[in-house]
Amino acid sequence: MSVLEIIVFTVVKIVLILTVMLLMVSYLVYFERRVSAWVQNRLGPNRVGWEGVLQPFADVFKLLLKEDIVPVKANQFIHTLAPVIALFVAFATYAVIPIASPLKIFGYEIPLVVADVNIGVLYVLALTSVGVYAITLAGWSSGSKYSLFGGIRSSAQMISYEISMGFSVAGVLLFAESLRPIAIVQSQGSWMWNAWIQPIGFITFVVSAFAETNRLPFDLPEAEPELVGGYHTEYSSMKFAAFFLAEYANMIIAAGMIVTLYLGGYNLPFFNIESLGLANWLTVIIQIGSFFIKMGVLLFFFLWIRWSLPRFRYDQLMSIGWKVMFPLSLINLIWVAVLIMVFNL
Repeated sequence: MSVLEIIVFTVVKIVLILTVMLLMVSYLVYFERRVSAWVQNRLGPNRVGWEGVLQPFADVFKLLLKEDIVPVKANQFIHTLAPVIALFVAFATYAVIPIASPLKIFGYEIPLVVADVNIGVLYVLALTSVGVYAITLAGWSSGSKYSLFGGIRSSAQMISYEISMGFSVAGVLLFAESLRPIAIVQSQGSWMWNAWIQPIGFITFVVSAFAETNRLPFDLPEAEPELVGGYHTEYSSMKFAAFFLAEYANMIIAAGMIVTLYLGGYNLPFFNIESLGLANWLTVIIQIGSFFIKMGVLLFFFLWIRWSLPRFRYDQLMSIGWKVMFPLSLINLIWVAVLIMVFNL
């Protein structure tokens, strides 16, 4: 494959991923409203389009038409830069998540991942760490004490839970012996999902993902009863929409990473579909369906938890991060090392 062909295929994959991500984010907001209505025994959005399916587009138009207000005491450059960083990190992270095995078409073998890099997991962890800068800068640049408190909370929360997340991922990397997401997925063939082998690591990673994405019960950076709206209190119009999009895009990324690292990625449970000898295009379609079904179940879990559990107090948040999550992630790492030494897995 020539350099020009590689560039063309990569650009096409980027456009497809961006389109799918934007649609998923839009309708994830819609499903969040439907799930909250279901939990609270009410109707939810049902006016714009059939059963409210066009409500996400109405929301976008509303935010587009709203006035962009910047506080007098705000640092205008940083105030504008923060939501840009949030969006960039959210959409760039998906580049290394594979959704199926390579597609063979017209004599080409096209990997169904934007960037098949050897340090994919490290790339994701690095970008998610950068994402907190968007929230911190937004809080500081707004010139509001509520926003500043939200930014400071986010920084402390990220430090507390990023460590647990890193140690949880380390167990996965020990099994796969690679930082490459595709290699991690291939190491989980048949029933060998990391969620079964290292359940403690799976649970700690999921909880850390809730904290990293600022979802209830860990949404302390924006806690409305305490901080009005937290770090985005002073944002309006499309800048607020950018933070809103980034939050839901991060949920999708978190679900994609959980599926890739712990739930076998695009592999079907308990058997290898590639061993059936099906046509390559049919195998790829089934694998894509498997990947997105797993993601859909996890995203529903994210939404369900938000409307089921109350918000933690800030001291409880920190106590769980350092006194519970951190020791558990270390125990998981030791457990994985013992399994490898004793059973040579």
